[in-house]
Amino acid sequence: MNKRHTFHQLDVFTDIPYKGNPLAVVHDAQDLSDAQMASFAHWTNLSETTFLLPPADPAADYRVRIFTPGGELPFAGHPTLGSCAAWLKAGGAPREEGVVVQECGVGLVRIRRSGKRLAFAAPPLRRSGPLDSASLQQIKQALGLANDDIVDHQWVDNGPGWCALMLRSAEQVLAVKPDFAALGDIRLGIAAPQLAGADTDYEVRVFVPSLGVPEDPVTGSLNAGLAQWLIGTGAVADSYVAAQGTALGRAGRVFVERVGDDIWIGGEVVSCIEGTVDFPAA
Repeated sequence: MNKRHTFHQLDVFTDIPYKGNPLAVVHDAQDLSDAQMASFAHWTNLSETTFLLPPADPAADYRVRIFTPGGELPFAGHPTLGSCAAWLKAGGAPREEGVVVQECGVGLVRIRRSGKRLAFAAPPLRRSGPLDSASLQQIKQALGLANDDIVDHQWVDNGPGWCALMLRSAEQVLAVKPDFAALGDIRLGIAAPQLAGADTDYEVRVFVPSLGVPEDPVTGSLNAGLAQWLIGTGAVADSYVAAQGTALGRAGRVFVERVGDDIWIGGEVVSCIEGTVDFPAA
C-alpha cells in the first residue's frame, strides 16, 4: 500500500510566484527511508527537497532533512525558510511566539516571523579565511577571470562547503559564463556591488554543479556566509539587500540585517502547489 503524505511546493526569497527558488516539502516523513528521500529529491530535480519530521531535540519545533538531487546537506537557507513556511501552513505552532526553532544537521536554527517575511539566524561558520592558492586558481580558470577581476576571496562555509569571491561590479558578475566541469567539487558564490540607483545593494550568483545544481536561483546559506564575512570586516552596512537569480530570469531578494550578535537572513515565501504525494511501500 502506498504511503500518502501532505506536500507543498513553495517559492522562496520572493513575493512573486515562480520568480524565486522553488522548494518541495514532504510532511510527516518519519516513515520514509533515506533511500526514498534521496530518490524523491532526485526526481523533483529542484535544488532542494525537504522532509519534515518530529524533533529529536526537545528545544526544537520540528526537524528537517535537506536533499539536493545529488545528496543530503546539513543546512541550507532557502529550505530553512520554505520548510518553516510549509510547517506553519500545515498548522504548526511554535513554542515561542514569533520564533520557530528548526532542528537540522548543523543543530538548532532560529527563524523569526515579521509580517510576511521569515528570517533565520546565520549559523556559525565552519571554515573561514582566504582561499588556498589551488582552489583560487581552479575557480579563476573555470570562470575565465584574471587576477585583477577579483577584489577579495574567502571561505564562508556554514555546512554546504561554500567559498566566495567579491568581484568589481554587478555587470561583471552577470557576465560570468562558468565551465561547470572545471569547477569540479567547488561550491562557489560570486558577488559585487550594484550601481548607484539600483533597488538592491549586491548582485549574487551561486554555482553548485557537484550537487546537480549548476546555478542555484537564490541561496540563503551562501548569503548568510557572505554576510558574516562582509559585515564582520566592516565592508558593508549592518543591513543590505542582495539580488540573486537575475541571470536565470528570477527576481530573488535576500534581506540581511545584523541585530546584536546575530545576522538574520530573510525573505518572503509564497505557496505554489498544495496536495499529497504517494510513496511506494518499502
